Amino acid sequence: MESKQPYATGQEAIDKAHKRKRKGFFLQGAFFLSTVIAVLFLSILLLSIINDVIGYTVLIDGKPLSTLVEGTNQVKDLTREQLLSLSNEHISMGILRKLDYDNPLENRTDRDLVALVEEYVIQPEVLKTWGLWESLAKKSEIEAFIFSHEGSYLIFRNWITPTFFFASQSSNPLIAGIRTAFLGSMWILLVTFVFAFPFGIGAAIYLQEYAPKNRLTSIMQLNIFNLSAVPSIIYGLLGLAFFVRVLEPFTSGAFFSNVSETVANGRTILSGGLTLGLLVLPIIIINTQEAIKAVPESLRLSSYGVGATKWQTIWHHVLPASFSRILTGTILALSRALGETAPLVVIGASTFISVDPSGVFSKFTTLPIQIYQWSARPQGAYRNIAAAAIITLLVLLLVINSSAIIARERISRKKRLEA
Repeated sequence: MESKQPYATGQEAIDKAHKRKRKGFFLQGAFFLSTVIAVLFLSILLLSIINDVIGYTVLIDGKPLSTLVEGTNQVKDLTREQLLSLSNEHISMGILRKLDYDNPLENRTDRDLVALVEEYVIQPEVLKTWGLWESLAKKSEIEAFIFSHEGSYLIFRNWITPTFFFASQSSNPLIAGIRTAFLGSMWILLVTFVFAFPFGIGAAIYLQEYAPKNRLTSIMQLNIFNLSAVPSIIYGLLGLAFFVRVLEPFTSGAFFSNVSETVANGRTILSGGLTLGLLVLPIIIINTQEAIKAVPESLRLSSYGVGATKWQTIWHHVLPASFSRILTGTILALSRALGETAPLVVIGASTFISVDPSGVFSKFTTLPIQIYQWSARPQGAYRNIAAAAIITLLVLLLVINSSAIIARERISRKKRLEA
């Protein structure tokens, strides 16, 4: 009786090889198509945002310059003496006192004076805006709109300007900025990092290196994985119940005698940062555990072999070997915290605030909340500054994620050189 060959031979082997090749080619095509579709939709998203950032804007002046200075239609054509004269004559005394307190008019640059005259004297208002594509495709419609609104004029505007980055919130989209929201986001990230990083690293070290492998540890580990997938709004409800209400004397600053009339409850940066700290804590724990797992067991055994204790082994060998991965996971977790909106809305973040945060007990808003608030406005101009804020947030996230990759590569290169 002939024994069956353990592998195909002859034509059968050739047929199977062709079959595997066709299957591999099909899977390669499917993966490539998936990548193309993902890149296509991402490109459409970015182009739609950029489309709203640049385009034609129709303005109308509250006080036309020609009625204030004869023979002049543009503020940039005025002399410094004319700019100072218009500012002193037409800006209210209250605003002038505030401006002089910050920086006297005589000491300001011509560019600053032009901006002040436009904001407080001319007071232009936005009638309508068009995106970049509409600006190119609907010129006749734009001309008809200008013709139907006497006194209006057209400008081609890029909504991402230096003023947009350094100005605070305003009810006028032409002068509104993201400074207060940006500072609020940075304060929130700082509190989140200070809270989540040490506790996350400590919990991961205990679970991976010290915790006994029993049923209780397995349940804890399972719950940590589950917590990483809990909707963020649930963390917002937890933060509202615990940090804002139960711990109000601490999170408002009253316990530390650091409370003002503007902060009468626990809806502060501290509450927001602690809430987002809870949100990213499971992510940091899981990433740190995986980083520690990746350290070769031989490194631990070598350390034990020369008489090192368990903690000395962890501190001097395991953590340095896994630090690049831990750092990457932590920065990516903070990137998620930077983009969160729902938890902060639930705990009571301000949707409109023009005062910069000065500490962890201040009221706050963040970039995502600012984008949400502007997107909800019916005026078209707010859609444009919301798009500008979205691009700013995307660039900030790109910088944070890139810094994680760069830091990981530098640490890895340093280790290779030391080895």
